[in-house]
Amino acid sequence: MRVLLLGPYPPPWGGVQTNIVALRDFMRRRGMTCAVVNLTRYQRVDADDVYYPRTGIEVMRLLFRLRYDVIHIHIGGNLSTRLLVLSLVCSMLPWAKVVLTFHSGGYPRSADGQRHRRFSLRDFVLRRFDRQIAVNQELVDFFHRVGCAPPGVRLIPPHAVPRGTLVELTTADLPPTLGRFVAEHDPLVVSVSGLEPEYDISLQLEALAAVRKRHPNAGLFVVGSGSLEDDLRALVSSKYDREHILLTGDLPHAITLSAVARSDLFLRTTHYDGDAISVREALWLGTPVIATDNGMRPAGVRLVPVGDVDALTRAMLEQLAQPRGGRPDPAVAGARQTGDENLETTLLVYRELLQQPVSSSMCDVEK
Repeated sequence: MRVLLLGPYPPPWGGVQTNIVALRDFMRRRGMTCAVVNLTRYQRVDADDVYYPRTGIEVMRLLFRLRYDVIHIHIGGNLSTRLLVLSLVCSMLPWAKVVLTFHSGGYPRSADGQRHRRFSLRDFVLRRFDRQIAVNQELVDFFHRVGCAPPGVRLIPPHAVPRGTLVELTTADLPPTLGRFVAEHDPLVVSVSGLEPEYDISLQLEALAAVRKRHPNAGLFVVGSGSLEDDLRALVSSKYDREHILLTGDLPHAITLSAVARSDLFLRTTHYDGDAISVREALWLGTPVIATDNGMRPAGVRLVPVGDVDALTRAMLEQLAQPRGGRPDPAVAGARQTGDENLETTLLVYRELLQQPVSSSMCDVEK
């Protein structure tokens, strides 16, 4: 089986990137051929079957040169015209089955997601995929609403448990600046997200100031980058408690996991969000999570309303007042699965499309 993945490939690391890397590694460990075409502006040298085209024309050339059995497109955010046109072209290639995973769990609630015209380009293209993979039930319902055939729509959660032992994942060396920040602050609060308007980082800064009245040595570090980075750095510089705030920029995934595991609290405040892999990773690592209620958070997350700094402050103070426990054994801490179940289910989708036999272990997953 030969599979071509299209979507964002790290760096930087994000939820969709994490899922693509996990899927590619899973298939290669089983001796299958799996290549990636990166669809972001971040460029590196092509290597090890990972390609970084600079233009749409280069993407098209790769599609015609890399004749793979399955093309699996991964989309996060909105369904832009550029991505819809790319998807349409892929669906017209006679040698490939085409699969979509739409990672934007909150899209059905957005204005674009609520808009429905049966003969729109968006709806037409979505119906042309051989399989549509949704990361939550709301997206399943959305695919049905735009006319996708129900048998072709699959619900497969996006999360893959980080590979490696808990010790390996929590002891990676931190960069010097972050290492000093971690050593100098207690309690330690972390946020992992894009520096974009929908992630409401300024709310976290406001809540930190209130929390520090009771915990004067508390510190918040934010992992990620985005269009608001310069504005947020200016905002942090203007604050009296700026030495207790650190914007790290993008970090390698292993370092991010290590930093999250050393933190006392994980924040995810958003105006618009889906099923965030970073939230699930924090829970798996044993770090308490406070997140905006978007109707689809996993069990174990403490929920707060959108944009409510008082509610966020109360939740942070109440959580920090809880006794600290040791890091749990992943076999007990909600991680009884191997973390590969969603990847195995995705492979089942490929085999089904290509009408390949399924092993007994695969059948166990399907049941």
